[in-house]
Amino acid sequence: MPKIADIEGTPNKNALKFILKEPLTWGITYSYDTADEAIDDPLASALFDIDHVTNVFYIDNWITVTQDGEANWQDLAREIADPIRAAPAASAQSKKVVAEANETLANLSQEDQQRLEKINVLLDEEVRPFLQNDGGDLYVLGLEDNVLRIHYQGACGTCPSAITGTLRGIEQLLKAIEPDIQVIAN
Repeated sequence: MPKIADIEGTPNKNALKFILKEPLTWGITYSYDTADEAIDDPLASALFDIDHVTNVFYIDNWITVTQDGEANWQDLAREIADPIRAAPAASAQSKKVVAEANETLANLSQEDQQRLEKINVLLDEEVRPFLQNDGGDLYVLGLEDNVLRIHYQGACGTCPSAITGTLRGIEQLLKAIEPDIQVIAN
């Protein structure tokens, strides 16, 4: 049962980031835009049961909840805190899921695996820390030829600057190692 250590605002005025004292996952990202998507996730389902919640994103020791802009954050944060505190902390099952997710890279050619590794190193060093600090993240969906498909998560998923300026910045950064790359957000 994770305890909330802190609550931070994000650049997206409709999203709050809850910092936890213990992890919900070990490196596994969960992101939901609707209650239907979250049906098999008890924590996310409980959060979507709260009026005004429109997005749930969590990984490790933090969770970002986005609202529709119609609720007072002070009141809504109190409601959101209960399901977070009731959620189970990370378990050995999370480690297993991480290992299985890493196996999916085996479907890429060796050359594309090496390219994706370089891309992820650059994203880990230069992009993800800033996105995570703001209550979001990005997930690489695939690499096909010179097209890198990404998906913004958490506060970044509904932030207008993520789709415009941030996306162009990521693409320009990656062009240093992949001059012909095109980055597309899904």
